[in-house]
Amino acid sequence: MLHQIAIGSLMMLITVSFAATTAWALEAMFVRSARWLMREPHGPKMLLLVMASALWALGMVTASVWAWAICFRLLDIFHTMEEAVYFALVVYTTLGYGDILLSHDWRILGGMAAANGLLNIGFLTAMMVETLRQTRKSQIEARRLKAYSNLHL
Repeated sequence: MLHQIAIGSLMMLITVSFAATTAWALEAMFVRSARWLMREPHGPKMLLLVMASALWALGMVTASVWAWAICFRLLDIFHTMEEAVYFALVVYTTLGYGDILLSHDWRILGGMAAANGLLNIGFLTAMMVETLRQTRKSQIEARRLKAYSNLHL
């Protein structure tokens, strides 16, 4: 049991660290694009921001599922990579079909993968919403400042 918790904890640290590191990189990219994002028209830029954020989130889920699948294969829990990826995807997204199950010896690890999925998907969703909120807030403020400066010229 303790070895499953140790392996699961390590996997959680790996996937959360990877998501956080890439979020930091994505934020840096948005900061570099701030001047462009603040210029009118805002609609198409928000669309691109939504698409970039969604693709990032999808990429993070995909990378995490593959990391878990590789872990399952290295532990020889599944016979094929397809089974490992399928199980990792179903557990990570907490879909839980139940058509493929872990043996009694590894079932705690499956629960940890599900907990990791809940945590990361919540983090990714929060990051997407915060990115959009901050950008839109900055766009509105930039528009307000521009209107104010035009009134006082």
